[in-house]
Amino acid sequence: GYVTDLPAIARIADAAGLGTVEIKAMKKITEIEEAQLLNYLKATKLPLGLIVNFGSKKLEWKRYANTK
Repeated sequence: GYVTDLPAIARIADAAGLGTVEIKAMKKITEIEEAQLLNYLKATKLPLGLIVNFGSKKLEWKRYANTK
């Protein structure tokens, strides 16, 4: 099967100033993870953030934009 190098994707996004990628392995992405990512985007002034969760039955991902 296809295997991706997600840490490399995260490093490329961050190095390019595009944003950050958080990799999780939990049952569901909660408000805590969302707030953590939004605070990180505000603090770093990066434009985009992505949470990817491999712990749920199906791959779960959410994309966030820094609007401030």
